[in-house]
Amino acid sequence: MTPQDRRHPDAQRQDVVEELHGLRVADPYRWLEDAGSAATLRWGAGQDALYEAERASWQDLGRWEAQVAAVEAVDRARSPEIRGDRLFWLRQDAGREHPVLMVAQAGGEERVLLDPAALDPSGRTVLDAWEPSVEGDLLAFQVSRNGTEDSLLQVIDVAGGKVVDGPVDRVRKSSIGWLPGGEAFYYVRNLDPRDHPGEARYHRRVYLHRVGTDPGTDALVFGEGRDRTQFYSVSVTADGRWLGVTATLGTGRGTDLYLADLRAGPPERPRLRPVQEGMTAATRLRAVPGTGPRDQVWLRTDRDAPRGRVVACRPAELHLGPGAWREVVPERPDAVLTHLVVLSGPELKHPLGLVAWTRDTVAEVTVHDLVEGRRIATVPLPGTGAVGDFSATPGGHDAYFAYTDFVTPPRVLRLDARTGEVTRWERDAPDAPGTGGAVTRQVAFPSRDGTTVRMFVISPTGRPDVPRPALLTGYGGFGRTMSPRYRAQVLAWVRAGGVFAWAGLRGGGEEGEAWHLAGSGKDKQNTFDDFAAAGDRLIEEGWTAPGRLACTGGSNGGLLVGAALTQQPGKYAAVVCSSPLLDMVRYELSGLGPSWTPEYGSARDPAMLPTLHGYSPYHRVTPGTAYPAVLLTAADGDTRTDPLHARKMCAALQHASTGAGPVLLRLERGVGHADRSASRAAALQAECLAFLARHVGLPAPEGPGPAVP
Repeated sequence: MTPQDRRHPDAQRQDVVEELHGLRVADPYRWLEDAGSAATLRWGAGQDALYEAERASWQDLGRWEAQVAAVEAVDRARSPEIRGDRLFWLRQDAGREHPVLMVAQAGGEERVLLDPAALDPSGRTVLDAWEPSVEGDLLAFQVSRNGTEDSLLQVIDVAGGKVVDGPVDRVRKSSIGWLPGGEAFYYVRNLDPRDHPGEARYHRRVYLHRVGTDPGTDALVFGEGRDRTQFYSVSVTADGRWLGVTATLGTGRGTDLYLADLRAGPPERPRLRPVQEGMTAATRLRAVPGTGPRDQVWLRTDRDAPRGRVVACRPAELHLGPGAWREVVPERPDAVLTHLVVLSGPELKHPLGLVAWTRDTVAEVTVHDLVEGRRIATVPLPGTGAVGDFSATPGGHDAYFAYTDFVTPPRVLRLDARTGEVTRWERDAPDAPGTGGAVTRQVAFPSRDGTTVRMFVISPTGRPDVPRPALLTGYGGFGRTMSPRYRAQVLAWVRAGGVFAWAGLRGGGEEGEAWHLAGSGKDKQNTFDDFAAAGDRLIEEGWTAPGRLACTGGSNGGLLVGAALTQQPGKYAAVVCSSPLLDMVRYELSGLGPSWTPEYGSARDPAMLPTLHGYSPYHRVTPGTAYPAVLLTAADGDTRTDPLHARKMCAALQHASTGAGPVLLRLERGVGHADRSASRAAALQAECLAFLARHVGLPAPEGPGPAVP
């Protein structure tokens, strides 16, 4: 479709101006916030038609779809959880729409325990979370439909596969703390939304539920009188003695931490004593039951250690605070601590800690004696990549974790702590053939203020041999690290002959909590400056050339690329902005926005409003500007970032842009912010790649195989 053929749906610009703290804020498309109004529905239908017409003109879309499908066609498994004599794990074979939950007796035959496709053949139901009981004979699981992530919790008898309890509603990926015997568990549930209109996903509480009873009679354990945006997690030690509860204000990093001795009274009324309150540090429990010297709690914390450390304490002394802590794994100046697993099998002289780190965004794994406080081994990894999905045999010596990198699908590794031997877990999927065809390099460069930023560059040859179409992405928020992981969009783009760049920006967790804070709140502009410097470096080093650089990002990364296209519109040939936040003046009025004020700040704060308004992409759209081609994607079931952001930005850009490229909105129905069926995820990726490639001159790959040289 040519620009002359393209006609945007009519979108009335209304004279809506709101004065906030003395600042006049224009909002001409506020009417698009109402998803159900006749005007919005009419406008949305026009956007659907425009997108379908544009997509029909992408003659190479089928080749992108084939390439993405080929790269995604790998069998995957997650690390097992072991309870009693049973193993539980997720597995997704190539061609299957959703992962299924497997179970097997130790050393015995495996079988499918839960299959979302069997629960809902439409593919719109996903398995959000699951947790076996201590003995492994029961399993609590949570499912949701249409992408809402509003889960229903049920309990299944593992041996017979029969649902024996539930459903419990108003549960959103709650952690589960089973008591021994399987008669009861602690969990997190929202209050009845009828008591809090418009706030259905807030006002969480910790409850004790006895299996087979009415959830309306569940005992309230924790959360009364606390802030409505508090998130909670629960855990119980395998011996049933200690209950741990963490409380976090929204997505803030600081955790309040509480511990209760369940032997001191009935489980309905645990005496939760504070371990940490009112701190900006994040502290997590890793408890091992027992008596004598093994009766310890290990804490993974960044309190007084922004890059993380591990400390030990007797449970009865935790309430005394850091003065009772003994450091067993010190903070490292060159790496960030990301995971801790404790192994305490009787064949081990002392409990051991399996500790994961990221150094310059690359994973390392070490083993530590948690009594003597010394490092005893470094675990060999298959390559330069990322690790995660850690688990361990309760009271045993085996630990499991997943490894991946840009060209290696996740594989599950097993560590025998007695010998230090690392092997491939036997129930893991085999290696997929032909998943290479790309070379990864990591480069470092200065940002605008001189701060060193790092970026992975994945290309056919591993060097800037000729300027190629380049696709840049990043995240830079919530302390999340942009680790090197297997993703179809990366390999598909590189196999077509392009360069894919993966930048680790301030606001993320690449260099610890100080790095996170340096790109949040009043310093959010640092994130955008880092991203701009990454694009500059790709051009300066010859990886790409002006007019051949595109960018993509989702969620907080959608905010990132929204800022990129409005702050430097001439820099990018095309932009894909997925599930984004774009109106930063009103972001906290929808979705999970109220939970994100610790990250971004609040427009209700007179000191923060100028910052938020200053970089808010929606408010920076300027009529008469030649914006690049833009594809905004959103989902109607998204309960995190409301599609209103994409709608308002689309209308603003269509009105303002004088560029030759289109501004399009792809609204997907029946899915949400994250998990969806494999075929729908692949379709979204392929369409985004086809759109971007069209505007940077990258021909679609001819078929599965190695990268174009």
